[in-house]
Amino acid sequence: LHDNYPNPFNPITNINYDIPEASNVSLAVYNIMGQKVRTLAQGAHEPGRYRIVWDATNDLGEGLSSGMYVYRIQAGDFVSVKKLILMK
Repeated sequence: LHDNYPNPFNPITNINYDIPEASNVSLAVYNIMGQKVRTLAQGAHEPGRYRIVWDATNDLGEGLSSGMYVYRIQAGDFVSVKKLILMK
């Protein structure tokens, strides 16, 4: 899982991640209360580099407020968490 760019961001940010072997992947964004606000990727991935462009909306398509969020990837046994900042 790589750092998002730009960070801080408005209105979009890029999240890159590498998958070394075929595995089920879950990539989600959480608010600082730990509530999931957006699922960015879910399901089986083949090895390779992936990029998600996120537009700061939740799973319902509603815009999120400014603040700090975390994004978390789980691929097999691997888990990584990073911070991102939305500034409007």
